[in-house]
Amino acid sequence: MARLRFHISMSLDGFIAGPNQNEENPLGEGGEQLHEWALPLATWRASHGREGGEVNASSRVLEESLENIGATVMGRNMFGGSGAWGDEPWEGWWGEEPPFHMPVFVVTHHPRAAVAKQGGTTFTFVTDGIESALEQAREAAAGKDVALGGGANVAQHYLKAGLIDDMTIHLVPVLLGDGAQLFDKLGNADVRLECTRAIEAPGVTHLRYRVVK
Repeated sequence: MARLRFHISMSLDGFIAGPNQNEENPLGEGGEQLHEWALPLATWRASHGREGGEVNASSRVLEESLENIGATVMGRNMFGGSGAWGDEPWEGWWGEEPPFHMPVFVVTHHPRAAVAKQGGTTFTFVTDGIESALEQAREAAAGKDVALGGGANVAQHYLKAGLIDDMTIHLVPVLLGDGAQLFDKLGNADVRLECTRAIEAPGVTHLRYRVVK
């Protein structure tokens, strides 16, 4: 069965976005610091249609995160907006050609028609739960793995349900102090993680975990 793989950048104090997220500031105050390690990399630039870039210890980690992925699941907050969609619904942060180039399934409470973009990305909006979104993503992935894109709320739901197989935390040496915490609201969920790899790189430490079933 296709595995559900989760990659996320996190501050030392446990936040994956800063406070006061909005459409103008999707990562919240200070949240852009969490991704500065990736932006100069040639792999990241290529995935966004750009040339050039650096190669360092993070390059292979980022390449691995993109390998053998056939579909993506994300939460409504990562896609953008909140509440009912309105007359001119938001179509995501990424413009006309998002970097996914695959089917993306957005977990939301508000139904809407699928949105097809250039480059092979189609956003399908799933209103009947995280299990349904994962099932649809696995079917669309056609034997490849499924990536979980975040944000914090949907990641917590998948962790509590025991549906994540592998998780890589890109730990960034900054303190945000407030914002969206990755491991908040897990309640009494019995989440057990086994660290299988740690890689130090400029501005980040990559920690890979197997989720013990």
